[in-house]
Amino acid sequence: MKKFHHYITIFASTTLLLSACSVGKKYTRQEIVIPENFKNSAVVLTSDTLQLSWRKFVQDPLLTSLIEKALSNNTDVNVALLNMQQLELAYKQSKKGLLPTADLSIGANRTWLSSNSLNGSLSDQFIGTPYMDDYSATLRLSWEADIWGKVKMQKEESLANFFGQKENLSALKTRVIVQVIQSYYNLIALDEQLKIAQRNVQLSDSTLNMIRLQYNSSLVSSLAVEQAEAQKKTAELLIPLAHQNMAVEENALSILCGGFPEDIQRTASLDDTIVGDGLATGVPAELLSRRPDVRAAEYAVVAATSRMGLAKAAMYPSISLTPSIGTNSIQFNKWFDLPGSIVKTIAGNIAQPIFQKGALKTNYEISVIEREKIALQFKQSVMVAVSEVSDALAKIKHTEQRLQLIHAKSNALAKATADAALLYKSGMANYLEVITAQNNALQNDLERITVKREKLNAAIDLYRALGGGTDALPPNTP
Repeated sequence: MKKFHHYITIFASTTLLLSACSVGKKYTRQEIVIPENFKNSAVVLTSDTLQLSWRKFVQDPLLTSLIEKALSNNTDVNVALLNMQQLELAYKQSKKGLLPTADLSIGANRTWLSSNSLNGSLSDQFIGTPYMDDYSATLRLSWEADIWGKVKMQKEESLANFFGQKENLSALKTRVIVQVIQSYYNLIALDEQLKIAQRNVQLSDSTLNMIRLQYNSSLVSSLAVEQAEAQKKTAELLIPLAHQNMAVEENALSILCGGFPEDIQRTASLDDTIVGDGLATGVPAELLSRRPDVRAAEYAVVAATSRMGLAKAAMYPSISLTPSIGTNSIQFNKWFDLPGSIVKTIAGNIAQPIFQKGALKTNYEISVIEREKIALQFKQSVMVAVSEVSDALAKIKHTEQRLQLIHAKSNALAKATADAALLYKSGMANYLEVITAQNNALQNDLERITVKREKLNAAIDLYRALGGGTDALPPNTP
């Protein structure tokens, strides 16, 4: 028994010394040249800016309630949470790679031997029965020495996958928040378009009545009446279209919030919407730590680095130790008669791939290429992140300029519409000038709503591009 333990100790000590020979490379972030400032950024801010929570960015109670509902009930978010649980279990399992496997087998069998065989004649002679029993109980351990650091690399890969999924979940939550906000503002914009259409219908109806009176007095032709009626229909066509788009938008927002289609309560107008002002853009390098999608892309490189090391380790020999101890007897009453029934074995194995060496080398070369591809994707994600911030800053800047011009244009068109009506009544303008002024005012009002929505969307895009700011994830980090 002491020699048995001695052999195990020697073998285990040798393999533990060899286990220091790790073949995998430690991950180091690649050199990425990042610009010092964002394009279209007017100021350079300090690098101590923190993510802005969506609860501070969104200050509308109705919208806040919708976002909370979406984060709790959205199907994609819940699926991502389940994926995280799977990866957490995979990581916990990978930590057990150094532990030996053990199995216990207990068996009994009876064999009736041929009387003409040697075993059969010996059984009759020594046992006195025409059959032979065999009772055994064996505890077998199997342990593969982690010579090349495979277990460590498996743990690193599993942990990188877990944290990558955690960042993907954070990015998904930010995307859901942004989609809810944009859908909510789209509904408000449709409400305003409906109000504009209804006002223009009333204005066109007033103009049509005035032209009809003049037509009845033979002051204008039927063409004037027809043109006025067409202008009224142009405004009326916007009403069912707005209702249709509102129904579709409400249905999409309800699904996004994890429920069936229903009416959505919302603020009265875009002028009443409040989003976080003065988003601190910081510096481009901050996106490496701010953007969850960028962090997820880097974790993918970490996991690919570990897989590359595992592919290389597969080309080297593996060493395993398989000791077992148990009892064996041909008589049941002596099955556990110790120490006479004890059976001990120990086996050490070294396995070196030979004929599959080429295939394993090819797998390693493929893993190297795969790692380089993922590293390039990480670099691309950084470039896209910087570009998206610059795009959002440009949109905010130029939509504000467009709104100022549209506001000035609105004042001019409002005066032109009123003047055209007065001039028409006094016979100093024709009906086409009145209709044209009304149509121009209608189109300008619709454009004003569109640009206001673009400006809000630009602020939302900037919020997302800077990394968003979801609530903290549940404390399930392994």
